[in-house]
Amino acid sequence: MGNKRRRRQKLPAEPVNIAIERMSNEGRGIGTLSGKITFVDGALPGEEVTATYTGRRSQYDELKTTEVLSQSSDRVTPPCPVASICGGCTLQHMDSAAQLQFKEGVLLNHLQHSANQTDYEVLPAMAGPTLSYRRKARLGVRYVHRKGDVLVGFREQGNSFITNMEHCPVLVSQVGQLIRPLRDLIHSMDTCREIPQIEVAVGESSAQSDENIDQDLVVSLILRHLQPLADEDLARLKAFADKYDIQWFLQSGGPATVKRFWPESGSDMLSYFLPVADDKSIRMQFSPSDFTQVNAVINRKMIRQAMSLLDLKPDDVVLDLFCGLGNFSLPMAQHCAQVTGVEGSQEMSERATENARLNNIDNARFFSADLFTEFDGQPWSDQHYSKILLDPPRSGAIEIVQRINELAPDVIVYVSCNPATLARDAGELLQQGYQMTHAGVMDMFPHTGHVESMARFVRKGSGA
Repeated sequence: MGNKRRRRQKLPAEPVNIAIERMSNEGRGIGTLSGKITFVDGALPGEEVTATYTGRRSQYDELKTTEVLSQSSDRVTPPCPVASICGGCTLQHMDSAAQLQFKEGVLLNHLQHSANQTDYEVLPAMAGPTLSYRRKARLGVRYVHRKGDVLVGFREQGNSFITNMEHCPVLVSQVGQLIRPLRDLIHSMDTCREIPQIEVAVGESSAQSDENIDQDLVVSLILRHLQPLADEDLARLKAFADKYDIQWFLQSGGPATVKRFWPESGSDMLSYFLPVADDKSIRMQFSPSDFTQVNAVINRKMIRQAMSLLDLKPDDVVLDLFCGLGNFSLPMAQHCAQVTGVEGSQEMSERATENARLNNIDNARFFSADLFTEFDGQPWSDQHYSKILLDPPRSGAIEIVQRINELAPDVIVYVSCNPATLARDAGELLQQGYQMTHAGVMDMFPHTGHVESMARFVRKGSGA
């Protein structure tokens, strides 16, 4: 008996009706059945739905909506026909304005309950386009023998299967319309069973206004392949690139194996542009496999808001931690005496240095350091900074904020992709003698439960 696997609990087969009371932080409806907490995908507060079981735990059950019996005024028809299946978006059934209100509520609740913060200015929720916005994505690829077809797209909700989709309305239109052609292309290839992934990266060929930001896009696709590609398959890739005006990069192993394939000539780098004046923009170069923000319009608005909250002066010396390729650093350098950027990746810090050189910016310097372990004795840590911008990963920046008084900036702007760790770190900053003055959300990922936010802190007694 000890060697036998525990049998998976059989789920109830009969659908149930349930009233939805509220939403979880991830965007699932919450109700109760027989006194047990129940999470329901695809349901909104105030609705009564019919749902089927997808999982059972000792403390809660999980269900999926199959029919809406009583509809919320926030419910809309999803713009994507597979929205209820695809894991790329989980909130398309919710009005975009209601999504923003929900995300703001998630942030404010975290700040109140984890950091005991209620006395601050709530920034207006930052919105942008909700469709054709996504410039970065990893699409799964799978040959399905019983279907005699290839699937290309995001994983399904709650499992590792790839969604059977024909197009994607949240990817920039030049890419979203390629889903079916990509499926047909890979199905025609001899190595169709050995291609697990396509990575999407979109850049810009010229500087444009926010309104025209998608006018001159450059689409690059990285094809991950587990076996060498035959000459016939390479010819198919070339023909596809010429027909749809895209660039192919091939990846045979780890990230270091990403190489330009077609067109053969041209730069291996993509670009995006950040306006810094009426007639001037900063050009940011990046590799197709680099991390960049997925939403170009929100990225521009986010940078402007961060600089406004920092209230940069000509004599300010600014520290940009987790600076990436200089997305915040280089725009900030236009308005202050000096910017120092620090990033964990040596490659990305070098990219930031190259971008500064490309734009003739000589008051920005960049360093590589593990910000979760390294601090003492670093060439950047022995200087006083008047202001700091933090843009950490989901795990937050507790290692930095616990020692913030060693840097003692007057103002901190914290950009977060996880309201839970932002609230935790905000509580620590309060203990270190800082006061939170502003906080608000940014809709970087419309139709998902991702909550991006920004908060401003000032050192008490600094006069900032």
